[in-house]
Amino acid sequence: MAGQPHTHTQTHEHHQHGHGQHGHGQHAHRGGREYASEQEFWDSFYGERERIWSGRPNSVLVREAAELPPGHALDLGCGEGADAVWLAGRGWRVTGTDISPVALERAAGHAAEAGLAELISFERHDLGESFPAGAFDLVSACFLHSPGDMPRDRILRAAAAAVAPGGVLLVAGHGGAAPGTENPHPDLHLPTPQEVLAGLELPEDGWEVLVCAEHERTGAEADRPGHGYDNTVKVRRRA
Repeated sequence: MAGQPHTHTQTHEHHQHGHGQHGHGQHAHRGGREYASEQEFWDSFYGERERIWSGRPNSVLVREAAELPPGHALDLGCGEGADAVWLAGRGWRVTGTDISPVALERAAGHAAEAGLAELISFERHDLGESFPAGAFDLVSACFLHSPGDMPRDRILRAAAAAVAPGGVLLVAGHGGAAPGTENPHPDLHLPTPQEVLAGLELPEDGWEVLVCAEHERTGAEADRPGHGYDNTVKVRRRA
């Protein structure tokens, strides 16, 4: 999910929205319809149009990862692949994962069109049930929200555990609604950056907090209706 949009969350491509990963949960609701699984929900979501997101990487990733030395990155909730392609274009080897085969097929096509398929591998995971193997220099979880029962805190703790010594975990999420606007997701708890950090349960002597802040949405992402603020948590595992 990655990109930006409309009202969903769980996903990553901010600009594309979001998109991204979906989780585990038994039932998700959208448009008055109940879906039997998260995969069914997201396959239906991505199947609505040939492209859901903008094709551009999330601005949070660009801002926070541009200066990192390339290594092996894990993109959780890769959606249509914009973040993975951006990273690969900067020399990273990337593992992208999503719950939706529809999204993954689209992401693989995006990577091939960019001439970067050899640097990116895509894996299907319901992150509430399975998690990519290995250690990574960057683990990115951008807008990993879902209308279903996704165990987000547990998934993010697994993400932290997958960070190699000296590596970085980047978590971007939706924050509060802009003043005077209605919250489009009243039934979905959107944690503050402080709550995200606390939920990671990181030992203080093992990690350095680089960013823990809420920020007003800027640039093209500011055009997306709904929440007016996003938040970022960026932590580095001590070598």
